[in-house]
Amino acid sequence: MNPKSPYIAFLALTLFSSSNLCSQTARIKIDAERVIGDIDPLLYGNFTEHLGRCIYGGIYDPKSSQSDANGLRKDVAEATRKLGVSVVRYPGGNFTSGYHWLDGVGPKSDRPKRKDLAWGDIEPNLVGTDEFMQFSRLTGTQPYLCVNMGTGTLDEARNWVEYCNAPTGLYYSDLRAKYGHPEPYKVKFWGLGNEMDGEWQMGHKNAEDYSKFALEAAKLMKWSDDSIKLIVSGSSNYNDRWMDWNRMVLTTLRDHADYISLHHYSGNYDKDHNKFMAITTRVDNIITTTEAMINEIRSRYKIDHPIFIAFDEYNVWYRAGNEQKLEEHYNMQDALVVAMYLNTFIRHANIVKMANMAQLVNVIAPMMVTNDKLWLQTIYHPLQLFANRCKGRSLETFVQGDTYDAGDYKKVPWLDVSTVYNPATKEIILNVVNRNADKSVATTIENQYGNLGNSANITEVNSTSIMDENSVNEQKVKPTEKTISVKGNTLSYNFPPHSFTQMVIKTNF
Repeated sequence: MNPKSPYIAFLALTLFSSSNLCSQTARIKIDAERVIGDIDPLLYGNFTEHLGRCIYGGIYDPKSSQSDANGLRKDVAEATRKLGVSVVRYPGGNFTSGYHWLDGVGPKSDRPKRKDLAWGDIEPNLVGTDEFMQFSRLTGTQPYLCVNMGTGTLDEARNWVEYCNAPTGLYYSDLRAKYGHPEPYKVKFWGLGNEMDGEWQMGHKNAEDYSKFALEAAKLMKWSDDSIKLIVSGSSNYNDRWMDWNRMVLTTLRDHADYISLHHYSGNYDKDHNKFMAITTRVDNIITTTEAMINEIRSRYKIDHPIFIAFDEYNVWYRAGNEQKLEEHYNMQDALVVAMYLNTFIRHANIVKMANMAQLVNVIAPMMVTNDKLWLQTIYHPLQLFANRCKGRSLETFVQGDTYDAGDYKKVPWLDVSTVYNPATKEIILNVVNRNADKSVATTIENQYGNLGNSANITEVNSTSIMDENSVNEQKVKPTEKTISVKGNTLSYNFPPHSFTQMVIKTNF
């Protein structure tokens, strides 16, 4: 036949179109005996900073009908509880490096107004330590305070610990009692500064200077309360010297550090879906490299206590700059990236023991307030599903299937997967992101230990388009649920295009 005939051309077009509709394929193998580590509830943390409408108009708004007698928004608090947030970092962020905590305690009429040099706002100091502690108790979250290592002093750092944690009888604990809070707050987690390797930071220091200053602060803070846990400032500036910074910090503070802080933000700057879907492979590499460095230093210096990673800032952030007060509006594509961040943290549950999505409300956040009404962004839903269900042990998961290349990212699996076994409920929780924008992935799931139950509950976060957003008026992206039958220890499932799927399977072991 003539290869140029209209029939052959039509047949070729038909075959090409059909192949595009065909699914990709994959295999997933689960084994409850192959444990990576215990999942710390602190993986499901969040972050509030004095920036834009996060504090004022977010968690605190005394003029709102939604607020309680202390000016704290009850709807934001309720959504925070439903989100499953475990720990909240405060008061920043870049704001921390110019913040003096004494400005934010005592009668509000006496508190000074100051210009925040980090973000250019006027800070009224109507919310400070005591108000944040009220919010922590209202939401059932643990507080994580970040001290000023930029323009702050050593005395300022250790006095804040005394104000929060000491019983009455000392100057600053008596000051706390004078202001109406006689009982200690018992704040366990304290950060030694924020992003101190960044030239954008007030009081920016090189690695040696930061390490020396942070060491002296750490000594004073732990002498004030030896029960606290300290998070040292790791590099957030991933240039060719980020490992040098982390090595210096960990080496110098090895006897005092309980965690090292890491940050990462993602953005689809070039509008390339496949590259954007591969971006958390960089996060995986950062964690693996940092873990190796921690192990090396602990081994070399015979450090007995563990040092973990606190991934205390992460999110999608690339559209909204400071002129929009970082009020990012998220779509379905962004929700997939957040789910992949969480998959990554689960897969490294042995070393990543805290993670804090940035931020909680209005500012690059899972929830927004518009015209005094709270609504949920697309990224709220994956975090809620992980936080409320993924408890117990992280499992090694074998994933085999089709891959793709995108820019510098090579052989990226279409499926991004993490697996959890909850011994309390005897459930396997399988978290699967299908990165493919157009094709489903036909997957065989095999259980290698014990027996599965006869059904699986499926929750899917998806939408018609990867560009779909939620708004105050419409929730295009939200979870849907269904139940499927399971026979034996193998099941098949088609993961739809651009979807996050959480599969909860009862077991008999």
